[in-house]
Amino acid sequence: MLAIIGGTGMTQLACLEISHRQVMRTPYGEPSGPLTFGRISNHEIVFLARHGYGHTIPPHAVNYRANLWALQSLKPARVVSVASVGGIRADLMPGTIAVPDQIIDYTHSRKFTYFDGSDRPVTHIDFTEPYCPVTRGRLLAAAKRANEKIIDGGVYAATQGPRLESAAEVNRMERDGADMVGMTGMPEAALAKELGLCYATLAVVANYAAGRGTSAHVIRLEDVHAVLEKAMVSVRDILEQLVELDGD
Repeated sequence: MLAIIGGTGMTQLACLEISHRQVMRTPYGEPSGPLTFGRISNHEIVFLARHGYGHTIPPHAVNYRANLWALQSLKPARVVSVASVGGIRADLMPGTIAVPDQIIDYTHSRKFTYFDGSDRPVTHIDFTEPYCPVTRGRLLAAAKRANEKIIDGGVYAATQGPRLESAAEVNRMERDGADMVGMTGMPEAALAKELGLCYATLAVVANYAAGRGTSAHVIRLEDVHAVLEKAMVSVRDILEQLVELDGD
């Protein structure tokens, strides 16, 4: 089974033939919403809207631990996160889709691990490669099958939100080596790693990051929504090919 976490621009999956929804409870509270089960091209998947189905949960308030725990309980073959980002690198223009291979965490005060509490031993996970290379490879192959242009690799800078970044902050991130910036990449990636999930991200560039391109002086949110609406068609095409690859 493929598990998909939808971010901004993807609160539902149009290509999904829904069979049922299920409310899940975990030791870490409730996920962002009921899990939606169904089929794409006759292959079973489960979908979760990260920000809730009405897009009411801001990035810093998402219960990432409950979301990943609920999906892990279903033993999915892989988990694909769909996330909107701002493009820092020049070739990451609005509408571009990338599969990042590294991440820098600028978030704070989030529940970021399952290994806390005096009843558990100190546990360190290896985070050298934050994303599953096999799942990344499948996403790239699926994009090729779908004839969708995609960028292989990139460093995702995860920020706290919900506000967007200043131009000076983006300049600092660029000096740090970041190529794109978003608000939901962490602790989601680390929690998936702790649970042993094969997790990777489809990053959809919704806008130029602050201080760049058409965002040199202001980021117009109405333009962001228009870009995401168009780009999500390509995302769905890639996901449809991914389930076919997994089925094969």
